[in-house]
Order: sequence, then structure tokens, then C-alpha cells
Amino acid sequence: MHTADGRRFTVTAARATKPDEAVLTLAEVADRSHAESLKGTELYVARAALPATDADEFYHADLIGLRAEDVEDRMLGTVKAIHNYGASDVIEIEQAGGNTLLLAFTKETVPAIEIDKGRIVVAVPRDDEAEREHGVE
Repeated sequence: MHTADGRRFTVTAARATKPDEAVLTLAEVADRSHAESLKGTELYVARAALPATDADEFYHADLIGLRAEDVEDRMLGTVKAIHNYGASDVIEIEQAGGNTLLLAFTKETVPAIEIDKGRIVVAVPRDDEAEREHGVE
């Protein structure tokens, strides 16, 4: 694994602590003060080092940049990010013009992920109250 500035590290032990956090033992880090200086450092792993995914699995990084289309194949935007604010994952779709759409990242909202086709399918939730105000039933 490496840092953005090219420093390389070898993990000799790892344990999960909190969600999205882990404690690592690195061969190149000899003392506590060196370890503390690295706290919060972003670490990168070569894609080839990651395990293969199963049919219904994917890495979030694989979704970034995919076209987001509705169930009728109309372009909604591009997947900008996947966030987790504590309750569940949220998918961020950047629309033409720069607006973003944030939706719960669930099987109901995103029923199809087609990485090989460069797209995801999004079932945009209906806003029943807004539709009633505009006479749509």
C-alpha cells in the first residue's frame, strides 16, 4: 500500500475498530510517535491487490463516473460519489448543470448496476405530495 506522495508501507497486522476505521501495524513504522504522525493519512491499494467481487458485489470506486439512467433509459446524470453518513449508503448523482441528486443507495432505488455497460439504473422515488399539488395522480 502507498500514500499519495509515494511512501510505501507493508501491513503486518490489522484490526477493525469503528465503522470505516482500522488499526494497522506497518513494518516500516518503528515507534509510537511515527505512528501518530501518520494518523488520518490516506492509504491506497493497487486494484490488482483487491479480491475479486461476486456477481452482486462491487467496489464503490467502480461506480464513480457511471451513467445514471432512469428505468426508461433516460439520462439522469453521472455517479459522483457514494457516501455513508451513519444510517446507510447514499448515492450522489451529478446532473447536467452541476446540481446533485442524493438518494438512498438501496436495491429499490438502484435496482440495476451494470458496470460492464457503464451505467446504473435508478428508480427515482415519486414525490406524491408534489404530484398531487400539480394534479398528477
